[in-house]
Amino acid sequence: MPDPAPSPPSPPLPAPTPAASRPKSSSAAYPESVTRLIDELAKLPGIGRRSAERLAFYILKAPRDEALLLARAVSDVKQRVRHCRVCYNLADSSTPNNGEADGAPMLCSICADDRRDRSQVMVVEQPKDLISLEQAGVYRGVYHVLMGRIAPLEGVRAGDLTIHDLLHRADHPASNPGAIPIREIILALNPSLESDGTGLYLQDALARKGVRVTRLARGLPTGSQLEFASKAVLADAIQERREMPE
Repeated sequence: MPDPAPSPPSPPLPAPTPAASRPKSSSAAYPESVTRLIDELAKLPGIGRRSAERLAFYILKAPRDEALLLARAVSDVKQRVRHCRVCYNLADSSTPNNGEADGAPMLCSICADDRRDRSQVMVVEQPKDLISLEQAGVYRGVYHVLMGRIAPLEGVRAGDLTIHDLLHRADHPASNPGAIPIREIILALNPSLESDGTGLYLQDALARKGVRVTRLARGLPTGSQLEFASKAVLADAIQERREMPE
């Protein structure tokens, strides 16, 4: 029986394409500095890769002075903005009468204003909530920013907030702006389950300190955020505040 015919040799594998001749990805086609700019912009909340590319090209096309103004604004925010040593609102070291030296503890413009009623403290969760309430133009007291709310499921406990500093202000008038004793604390927390729990915690902690505790009226719908409420709704909520229930 004749031997079977040998199989034809396999064709040689194609040589790998040199790296220099491979098609480049869209990211690799950009200069390194542009790629880094896109990468950093893409880290911003709500900004995807495509939006980051559009922003990067807007900056590239903008006049040099305009682009550098943006860069300086970002630099100034990181170098000069701190939290107020009393209320934890945002404070700028360039604001008159609110700080000693760069990097030192400072007062925000509201705590430094002796025309405010410093015996009345409104408690908010974040600085952006304070700004929304200020825009309503009907409140003339001072503030305290908790920097969040108690949320056990998210791992946020009372000790992670500035609650201790608020209680210290209530106990020690010298720590309040102008050394004025606090007579009323207004809870201006967002209407949510976690914020309501935070309010109850504060009410219990303040009950033995002889301070009147109120909260904003429920003109704010549950599930909304202070920063998105209209000025009229915020004004009504402040004017119609009421005592915390027993």
